[in-house]
Amino acid sequence: MSRLLLLLLLTTNLTFAQEVAILKYSGGGDWYSNPTSLPNLIQFCNQNINTKIATKIATVEVSSSDIFSYPYIHMTGHGNVVFSANESQNLKNYLSSGGFLHIDDNYGMDEYIRKEITKLFPQNNLEEIPITHEIFKGPYNFPNGLPKIHEHDNKKPQAFGIFIENRLALLYTYESDLGDGWENAEIHNDPLEIREKALKMGANIINYAFKN
Repeated sequence: MSRLLLLLLLTTNLTFAQEVAILKYSGGGDWYSNPTSLPNLIQFCNQNINTKIATKIATVEVSSSDIFSYPYIHMTGHGNVVFSANESQNLKNYLSSGGFLHIDDNYGMDEYIRKEITKLFPQNNLEEIPITHEIFKGPYNFPNGLPKIHEHDNKKPQAFGIFIENRLALLYTYESDLGDGWENAEIHNDPLEIREKALKMGANIINYAFKN
């Protein structure tokens, strides 16, 4: 499949549909964790930032050509992640053709996912995203960068990225637990203020993914 055709497929999807998907991966990690997260984030975005995203969220495998149907794909979990050579190439093609992958460490994924990101882009190191980046500026302003939702190791929350021609294509959120903040309120009993921070940051990510 040519790069031009990949671009056309993704552009067509962006023009006529707004849909998001969850990435199903191998290795034993719980890719299916936080099942209420994305539905709540989508509802928040549709109500507050004028998106029209389908409420039915797809599940796509790393090796599938279906990933090219979604401008935003979410990945999370607590454990091991393994991409085969074919999966790495497929995901790299998706990202290089205009796709956006948001990886949210649900605590425990970090040591595994960094190795797999290196497989995708061995020449591109993950770099910390500066707080001046547009993803922190709108629609909601986060002057201090990524918010802290849940505490684990007394580490600051960090947003890392892989940039392709100055476009943020892969976002890795670490020590934040955004997805936990998107979940139904009764699951973690987070204060409303914390949940709102998580949802607003998520809305910024969705906004960026759909517009870049």
